[in-house]
Amino acid sequence: MNTIIAVTDISKAYGGVKALNSVSFDLLKGEVHALVGQNGAGKSTLIRILSGATQADEGRIFYDGQEAHISSPRAAFNMGIATVYQEPSIYPDLNVVENIYMGRELKDRFGNILWDEQRQQAISIFQTLNIDPHFLDSRMGDLGMGIQQLVLIAKALSHEAKMMIFDEPTSILSEKETETLFDIIRRLKKREVGIIYISHRLEEVFEIADRVTIMRDGEVKGTFQTQELTRDNIIEMMAGKALMSPTDRKSTRTDEQVLEVRNLSSPSRYHDVSFALHKGEILGIFGLVGSGRTDVAQAVFGANPPESGQIFVHGTAVTLHHPSQALKHGIAYLPKDRKVEGLFGIMTIMENLSISIIQLLSRFGFFVDFRREIAFASQTVQETSIKIPGLKSKVTALSGGNQQKVVLARWLAQNPKILILDEPTRGIDVASKEEIHNRIFALASQGISIIIISSELPEVMKLSDRVLVMHEGKISGTFAQGEADSTTILKAAIG
Repeated sequence: MNTIIAVTDISKAYGGVKALNSVSFDLLKGEVHALVGQNGAGKSTLIRILSGATQADEGRIFYDGQEAHISSPRAAFNMGIATVYQEPSIYPDLNVVENIYMGRELKDRFGNILWDEQRQQAISIFQTLNIDPHFLDSRMGDLGMGIQQLVLIAKALSHEAKMMIFDEPTSILSEKETETLFDIIRRLKKREVGIIYISHRLEEVFEIADRVTIMRDGEVKGTFQTQELTRDNIIEMMAGKALMSPTDRKSTRTDEQVLEVRNLSSPSRYHDVSFALHKGEILGIFGLVGSGRTDVAQAVFGANPPESGQIFVHGTAVTLHHPSQALKHGIAYLPKDRKVEGLFGIMTIMENLSISIIQLLSRFGFFVDFRREIAFASQTVQETSIKIPGLKSKVTALSGGNQQKVVLARWLAQNPKILILDEPTRGIDVASKEEIHNRIFALASQGISIIIISSELPEVMKLSDRVLVMHEGKISGTFAQGEADSTTILKAAIG
């Protein structure tokens, strides 16, 4: 039999909200089966069930042709099911060999640990993966994330794993480490190990996967051979609607200048930065880490004032030494780290949405009118397509994409004229990313002027009417849409 594991009609609910609804899925020997979907689509719940971390409410699991009950992560591991998460679970103070055999030490008949035999087995495993095991005596906590992942793979193979689950494995890896991981996955396939591969990076899915299962709203929307799919096919099934291509959108930029930055400087961060922003325009700012792009954005928002230079709003010179001053001039800023700077984690979804206009929802400026607050929050959720379990749920319970929608909606409640978006789609799935892109296009068509900062060049090129490139704190190039290709822009960013 070629099937390692199969689940049929699996369902799971949390507090009345269905995380999985009659899901069926299977994994074959020696295949890479990618699992894709928006955050909140049900991928993590399915993986938790397969790895024994949680139990299904309904449905059946078959492992090696026999009906099985996976009662715990330990039970899953003993069955030959290993999971490698994006942030490896390790014993940081123990060395590599000790991590591989923790809880399963090789012992003689007197109970003594066979250290030399464990070490030789570990060396043999790494050699089969074409990895030089020079790090065997190192503390796990001293190793990089990429090496830690390799150790967990070796641990699984030491127990003769039949299937492995990789959950966003490359999110913390360098390009070289990713290539190493893919080489190992191909070697695992030759050993007939079945692999479930979860990733938001569709280019990886097309490179490594044999089959793809697409999930949305807790359901499987289809399973396909990878060669049957295109990137847009996948995203449309994830999102449940057709995508808007860049050619569907016409620029809404007008001749009216709403913002001008003249000779903005702050030693060691940025130097002599000048640019203008027009009504309805989307201006992209692209640069590598340390280029000064976020520093300039924060200066325009008053969060990190420059030491010299001028800022003009609608032709009038303004002083922006605090975000409150920027807000009075109609400037809003969505920060790149939504969890640290954008969300109030201890508050509910409703409170996060309404806090920026709480005075408008209050009677006499003191007492919050809860009916008005509920009505406002409900309308906002509906208009912005935020998927929530309930208005009074903690905002931290939402997926990354929905958290970002909450932060954006809160700023939009103040009716800004200029909106600065710093990494607006960082860490969210591709379908939510498309929704936010379309939202940005819609805002520009309403006359809002937008500055978007992103480390993803394809995103900047797709969204922007113009792209401003920064290198070492200076503007190294400005390009109108279609004026330059990605190579030209990257050259300007690299210097």
